[in-house]
Amino acid sequence: MNVDLNPIGYVSSPYKEKGDAPRQGRLTDTEAEIVIDERYLPGLFRVEEKKHLFVLCWFDRSDRTVLRVTPPHKPVEHGVFATRSPNRPNPISLSLVDVINITGGTIRVRGLEALDGTPVLDIKPYSEEIDCPK
Repeated sequence: MNVDLNPIGYVSSPYKEKGDAPRQGRLTDTEAEIVIDERYLPGLFRVEEKKHLFVLCWFDRSDRTVLRVTPPHKPVEHGVFATRSPNRPNPISLSLVDVINITGGTIRVRGLEALDGTPVLDIKPYSEEIDCPK
């Protein structure tokens, strides 16, 4: 089975190389931009009403052969699906970001740990009612 993914835009970030990005962007104050491709601009209608967004990216510089990793905070080997490692068979990242502002097709955010040029696959609004376990 083939799965086709069409990026909706890309990340403009101060992080240029793998070692630049923090382990969890949510824990930093660094700002980045999500630049949306012109053909997807209608999809931004009313996004400015949201304070937080989930951003799904394709970590195009990750190692897709990795199945076991040792997380830095818990130095015991884990299967990659039990971690947040960027190295995984399908390197899809999930980041919860704070929206700073939106100008045209550019969303300025805080909390995105993606490298500069990373393809953005999708954006979804955060909802406290459904995204927080009870």
